[in-house]
Amino acid sequence: MLKDTYDTNEIEAITLLVINEICNLSKAKIKAFPETEIPVEQSEKLNHILEELKTGKPVQYILGKTEFYGLPFYVNPSVLIPRPETEELVEWTLESVGSFKLAVGSILDVGTGSGCIAISLKKNLSGFKVSAIDISAEALQTATSNATLNNVDIEFINADILNPKSEIEIPKYEIIVSNPPYVTLHDKTQMHTNVTDFEPHTALFVPENDPLLFYKAIADFAITNLTENGLLFFEINESYGQQTIELLNDKGFKNIELRKDMSGRDRMVKAVNSGSGK
Repeated sequence: MLKDTYDTNEIEAITLLVINEICNLSKAKIKAFPETEIPVEQSEKLNHILEELKTGKPVQYILGKTEFYGLPFYVNPSVLIPRPETEELVEWTLESVGSFKLAVGSILDVGTGSGCIAISLKKNLSGFKVSAIDISAEALQTATSNATLNNVDIEFINADILNPKSEIEIPKYEIIVSNPPYVTLHDKTQMHTNVTDFEPHTALFVPENDPLLFYKAIADFAITNLTENGLLFFEINESYGQQTIELLNDKGFKNIELRKDMSGRDRMVKAVNSGSGK
């Protein structure tokens, strides 16, 4: 029933996930004992979920939760569903903190959405003060619930990075990290409708004529608000790797590094604040 919406591997993954969630059966048990009978009440729930899946609605929104970096997160249509590529960004940030031997400091996550980056970093860097901003009050409500769910203390701020005002306290941060909107209208035509029809557009799309809009704004903010030699991390549009490097270079950042994701696509950038911002 889902073959018009998903490919075979996706259908199997969704099926195992949903049965595991509704029937509390492990994936191994489902495969080992396919003859297991499902009680009527659970069967009705599964049929209801199937009807929602047929509309293209992402399974994570239907279940209301997902996993990111080994942690549970509530998700709903006010926030993007966390992606594996973003886990790689978190991993790179943690690696870099380790190599710089930083035990304490301040981190700012720009455009936090579900809070997945900020919460994962705080969970692994308990000595750091972590703040996170988002323009969406609804997203911040979800992020706050996720911080409670994962038992971490995050300062959440309702603010627009394109127009940063007094609501953002301006301490110096050792790290600024962001997975900002970067999908162009051209990219949209290549995307699955379960993303474009259901996930929040303000967290996804940028103008076709200014695809680096958020990177410019965040870089300008970082010039002033990162410590000297502080680290800036971005998840990026794979089509704009070199342009992002040039942007950061023009603004005076140093040691700029472009990294590919597990699929071999240009997906992440790290830069160091030289302290001589342009």
